[in-house]
Amino acid sequence: MDQSIINSYNEAKKLYAAHGIQVDEVLEKLAQIKISLHCWQGDDVKGFLFKDKELSGGIAVTGSYSGRAGTPDELRKDLEKALSLIPGKHKVNLHAIYADTEEQVDLDKLEPRHFAPWVEWAKGQGLGLDFNPTCFSHPKAADGFTLSHADKEIRSFWIQHCKASRRIAEYFGRELGQPCVTNFWVPDGYKDTPVDRLAPRMRLKESLDEVFSEEIDPKFNIDAVESKLFGIGSESYVVGSHEFYMGYGLTRGKAICLDAGHFHPTEVISNKLSSILMFSEQLLLHVSRPVRWDSDHVVTMDDELLEIARELVRGDLLGRTNIGLDFFDGSINHIAAWVIGTRNTIKALLRAMLEPVAELKAVELAGDYTSRLALAEEFKSYPFGAVWDYYCASQNTPVREQWLAEVKRYEQEVLSAR
Repeated sequence: MDQSIINSYNEAKKLYAAHGIQVDEVLEKLAQIKISLHCWQGDDVKGFLFKDKELSGGIAVTGSYSGRAGTPDELRKDLEKALSLIPGKHKVNLHAIYADTEEQVDLDKLEPRHFAPWVEWAKGQGLGLDFNPTCFSHPKAADGFTLSHADKEIRSFWIQHCKASRRIAEYFGRELGQPCVTNFWVPDGYKDTPVDRLAPRMRLKESLDEVFSEEIDPKFNIDAVESKLFGIGSESYVVGSHEFYMGYGLTRGKAICLDAGHFHPTEVISNKLSSILMFSEQLLLHVSRPVRWDSDHVVTMDDELLEIARELVRGDLLGRTNIGLDFFDGSINHIAAWVIGTRNTIKALLRAMLEPVAELKAVELAGDYTSRLALAEEFKSYPFGAVWDYYCASQNTPVREQWLAEVKRYEQEVLSAR
């Protein structure tokens, strides 16, 4: 390791130690946090199960940057490159349409064997896997409804797909020795104002109850349910609203997924974390950047990301929170998007862990709001960057922007040939 990095780190440690922060211990704790990288950033949400399908269900990818993955092997190779530039050991989040099989199989017939190559790859890389049923971009979702569809036969198809997804997730968890988080999101809703808001929600509740009726070992699978405010084609009404899924998750013992882009443009999820985790055992985060609501831009270290990290650290909530990324930017290098978003998420957590939380809580409890504000503001310029550089170097990953040269080299040698 470069001596200047070590020297800067040692000087930073002294400053933090004056406030009781043991930086070496912080880095040990940081190294245990797993971020789930979403596979769909690598190929613009195309997947491999159906050829030449069009995206639907309120999902759109903009941009035509070259080099996206076109096969499971290409996607795995790209993920390996991205993960080599990100400190720590993490997870990969798969959608059902990313099955690696030559067999012609529909969503309701998927089995663990269709994902066996992913499991063998994850074992070799020392990674965990998360999972999602794909309730969009399919003829049986063409009118915008799946689990809440008025047609019982169509509902049954999606129920069977979601049941199959839980079995696949349990297989992931059992094979890899760590729980797989299975997230359930459906696009169901109306473009214009409906007459009956209740009936679709009753159907969704009944469908979900049927999906979760099969016993799946919770040691290997964690179920999560995800809400949305509105979408393309469901601007006026979404069946699975925040209130619906908060009630469903709390009464059914499911983790509630909070996506940073799935709320009102002036609403933030950081302020919801402590409230939900008072009543729910676990939480799933989809960390994204909603420039104009759910636009799913690459995560930057903005104020909301920092507030999310602070809430998790200050409330000691990290152990009950599963952190995943969810963005799909087709306008920039696909691998760079993963690296930027994941490194920023880890950086934000590090910054939060390097704050004098106990001291800040003590002065707040004493009513000394002057000291609370002064300390919080001064710590914004403390040398967390020196600690970050040391952490990256100690994890054998590039320091600062050095990773970009490696991505550019990979683009020239690998991506440009696709």
